Amino acid sequence: MNPRSLMLLRILLPIGIVVLAIGAATSMVALRPEAEIRVPEVAVPQVRVVIVEQSDPELSVVSQGTVAPRTESQLVPEVAGRVIWVSRALVAGGFFEAGEALIRVDPHDYEQAIVRSRGEVATARLRLAQEEAEAEVARNEWEQLGQGEPTALTLREPQLADARAALAASEANLETAKRNLERTELRAPYAGRVREKLVDVGRYVSTGTTVATVYAVDVAEVRLPLPDDELAYLELPLDYRGVRRPDTGPKVTLRGRFAGQVFEWEGRIVRTEGEIDPATRMVHVVAEVQDPYGRGADPNRPPLAVGMYVEAEIEGRIVEGVAELPRAALRGRDQVIIVDAEDKLRFRTVDLLRSTTTSILVRGGLELGERVCLSPIEAATDGMDVRIVSDSLDRRF
Repeated sequence: MNPRSLMLLRILLPIGIVVLAIGAATSMVALRPEAEIRVPEVAVPQVRVVIVEQSDPELSVVSQGTVAPRTESQLVPEVAGRVIWVSRALVAGGFFEAGEALIRVDPHDYEQAIVRSRGEVATARLRLAQEEAEAEVARNEWEQLGQGEPTALTLREPQLADARAALAASEANLETAKRNLERTELRAPYAGRVREKLVDVGRYVSTGTTVATVYAVDVAEVRLPLPDDELAYLELPLDYRGVRRPDTGPKVTLRGRFAGQVFEWEGRIVRTEGEIDPATRMVHVVAEVQDPYGRGADPNRPPLAVGMYVEAEIEGRIVEGVAELPRAALRGRDQVIIVDAEDKLRFRTVDLLRSTTTSILVRGGLELGERVCLSPIEAATDGMDVRIVSDSLDRRF
């Protein structure tokens, strides 16, 4: 091949290859299959709903507190002396009955005081008898020999009055001596339990020395703090000047844990304290439980001991014509989402009566039979289509 032909081949060969490639591409485009056009499907979210029903629930308020005795006292002897006997009940946690002797002080000095006082009484009576006799003699002599009105001194009236006063004083001393002898036995003022024992046999006690701290076991009290907005749900016994409050208030159920189990006691709210705590803005009410150390119907239930921490559920008012819904129905502060007859979402503002961690009470803004959405929905909009889970229509929360 001559050089000229070789040069021509080098020029035409690339051009031919390009033309063939363009033809092949054109053929491929012309022969390609038609693409199927599909409309994108929008997923309709599934939701659970609850049917609006009207009810008349009884409200309750929950609080916590610590059990304390209603009556607590310090035992103090009224006479001085050495302790010669201590009751076996006088130990921390010991029970005693009303009038039971707990401590006995050496009575010897007080017995001798009674002997001395009886001698003084006898002497005073003798003196009074002598003065009465002398006064009678003086009156008879004046009537026989005197003239005019006799003076009080002539009739020995001052001496007679002095003798009577001395007799009264000696009898008073005798009565005091007898009472002091009785006071050598320190007796329980009520049926109770010992909190703390401070003396024992052999110790000398003086008047006013605290020998033990005791409390009554007839009634236990629990002081319960309540926030101001919870008071509207209760019928509390309030005190007004010049007005006698009711004897009892709402019922309260106390629950406490002991040995890994939860037990219950029944009581009553008996009073509301007169002040609002300036730090917490809480109002305190006081619940009473009768016979806290008595054995109840449950033989395994322990006593409601002083110092036990309990949770209290206070019986409240009965409200009529409200809708009770799960807490999950609430959106924001006071909104719910309704699923209308066309299965579309509708936002609704309601009149909220009360909200707890588990439920809400609605007193306005809902109609009976309406469906309220419970499921969380991201980016929910008014008018959004939804599909209701069928079994949610047959369940109550």
